[in-house]
Amino acid sequence: MKNITLYALLFIALMRCGKDEDPVPENPADTPYDVAIDPNDFETTSIVGNEFFPLIPEKTYVYEGKSDEGGDTRILVAYTSKTKMIQGVTCVEVHDQAYENGSLVEDTYDWYAQDKQGNVWYFGEATQTFENGQVTGTKGSWEAGVNGAMPGIIMLAKPLVSMWYRQEYFKGEAEDVAQVLSSAASVSVPYGSFENCLQTAEWSLLETGIVGQKYYAPGVGVVKSIGVKGESGYEDLKEIQ
Repeated sequence: MKNITLYALLFIALMRCGKDEDPVPENPADTPYDVAIDPNDFETTSIVGNEFFPLIPEKTYVYEGKSDEGGDTRILVAYTSKTKMIQGVTCVEVHDQAYENGSLVEDTYDWYAQDKQGNVWYFGEATQTFENGQVTGTKGSWEAGVNGAMPGIIMLAKPLVSMWYRQEYFKGEAEDVAQVLSSAASVSVPYGSFENCLQTAEWSLLETGIVGQKYYAPGVGVVKSIGVKGESGYEDLKEIQ
């Protein structure tokens, strides 16, 4: 597969993790990044995601936690049956809404695609931030193929410890990356307790002083997100509707 070969050569790397006390692992951030998308490499029907990032239509994941300032947060992630064609690839639409102390602070539509090897790709997002019910910005929005933006991998089909990967790429606007820290993590959240979870460090190359970690449970997906450097907020999976 042409695009997968490029992804393997150009933006996946095995590397030494940072020291235990350092939540930011080393990464070759200056590695050249380019992907050639061939729609024939992607699924057009039965787009179900993979073990750690399932895409199940008509399911809503509800997360609750605290913001950095101590406010109550509530995140609704709705997996819809809607699709959008981007660069000739069928992408499923996921609707995220973030609330703080009961008020909507962010409303986002994400687009994901699944290749035939089982990797889940991130093809863009349309996001709006809110304050007092009014839109205050759209920073972070991007779409693959527009103004030089390129898709990244949101979840690998076969994640290996120490692998790092670009999740998105729109130079100067959206440059999130991730690294696999563990494939055998345990975590408990209101929704349940899970073993053999994938633990990742995730951060933006535009804000290297801020690092979060996520826990992905097999067959469920993200169950916990927590700030470990520069931020201290968290969100735990409470229920799936």
